[in-house]
Amino acid sequence: MDYPILFDTHAWLWTMAGEKQFSSKIINLIEEKRQNNSLYLSDISLWEICMLAKKGRITLGQPTLPWLKNAIKCSNVRPIHLTPEIAFESTELPGNFHGDPSDRLIVATARLLSLAILTRDDKILTYGNENRVHTLAI
Repeated sequence: MDYPILFDTHAWLWTMAGEKQFSSKIINLIEEKRQNNSLYLSDISLWEICMLAKKGRITLGQPTLPWLKNAIKCSNVRPIHLTPEIAFESTELPGNFHGDPSDRLIVATARLLSLAILTRDDKILTYGNENRVHTLAI
């Protein structure tokens, strides 16, 4: 895959947790992209993680803010800030994509910046299969 990787929120969390469910191909690709500074994360994923922690749906092992700062540094991921263009694109996605704001912002980010979304989300993968965004299935 020639595209830089944009982590879907769950994919980045699983990477940070050292998940063993990734194939060796995916693990090697993540490491290659890490060495090339080609790993990205949408700001909305940071917000999603904060919300998941606040609701008790995930446990990070330390307070959320220090965990986020450390995880960004350790993973060599580059956060992508919300821009007017990304916000606009998220409201104008072609075809039929569901209304979840976080997913729409992640997809818009990937479309505008020519990134491949690393995900297990069926809705995003289906949208990718329609050639509307680059995706990489976990």
